[in-house]
Amino acid sequence: MERTSTQVGGLGSLIPVSLALLGVMVANLPISFTGDHVPAPLLGLMPVYYWCLYRPDLMTPAWAFFIGLAEDILAPGAPGVWALSFVVTYAMLQGQRDAFAGLSGIGALLAFATAALIACGTAYLIVSFLSWRLLPLGPILGELAATVVLFIPAASCFSFLQRRVVGASRNEF
Repeated sequence: MERTSTQVGGLGSLIPVSLALLGVMVANLPISFTGDHVPAPLLGLMPVYYWCLYRPDLMTPAWAFFIGLAEDILAPGAPGVWALSFVVTYAMLQGQRDAFAGLSGIGALLAFATAALIACGTAYLIVSFLSWRLLPLGPILGELAATVVLFIPAASCFSFLQRRVVGASRNEF
């Protein structure tokens, strides 16, 4: 099978990180469709999760850190919280890559929910530690729920882009 320019070396290789950065920007726009009743989802985590499993050559730990850092810069809160949370989540995903990448349907959604729980839980623990007290769980659980629910349509979009634009993993050729 011959590689096209949109697969490994071309514009397709920019899609995972570009979508993650776009997700961070969209999630942190000063607009709320829910009247601020539901926290903004972690739209930047979704591409990190997806492409960490299916194309780790395009979504490296350094990119996960950079995307988390972008979340830290644009979102209110302590600097470094989301950068560390995304890297911790990435490390967990690398260890479970074969198991998680083979899942479909509700299993795939539960795998993402686990990854999002790790990211949110890490952020919660860091901020609680920095505050020297346990913070209310409501906001982080709302963010977790919104993130998991929105992953359903996002995963379909990522799958389409993976098949049509980004291309198969290098080790699958």
